[in-house]
Amino acid sequence: MPADPTPNPTLDPRYSDPKARPAEWAAVSARLAEAEVFWLTTVRPEGRPHVTPLIAVWSADALHFCTGPDERKARNLAANGEVVLTTGTPTLEEGFDLVVEGEAVRVTDEERLRGLADAYVEKYGADWRFDVRDGAFVGDGGTALVFAVAPRTVFGFAKGEQFGQTRWRF
Repeated sequence: MPADPTPNPTLDPRYSDPKARPAEWAAVSARLAEAEVFWLTTVRPEGRPHVTPLIAVWSADALHFCTGPDERKARNLAANGEVVLTTGTPTLEEGFDLVVEGEAVRVTDEERLRGLADAYVEKYGADWRFDVRDGAFVGDGGTALVFAVAPRTVFGFAKGEQFGQTRWRF
């Protein structure tokens, strides 16, 4: 969990239009909650990166995602929990991209998992309904481990006329 859920933004003038202003954390938090697809970067045991798209929910000041225990990302996380999650728009002249750096920590508390399972259904629909059993999600695809990533650093990249790079440190 971040120490301060409303960190102060820092605009980097090297990568920002002179008229740009730092983005506000409340707007960034809302973007994290609304984003449907994220790209997760993990590190393989031998040090090579692994990147994969996935869905995630923003809850309790952290991004949460799930994965099967035998999937590459779960195996990578068993050796190294440091991750990067990215989301944004695939255009150059408009939109806002986000990069979230932090440590993926396994969630096993069943009450918290039930709340996250409800959040998945609320955000993504009934196809993403999970039961909670033995500290994990259980669904049609089998067991899924759930991880939380409380941001350590977040970068926001405003695109368009007033491009800008904002950083938040927790």
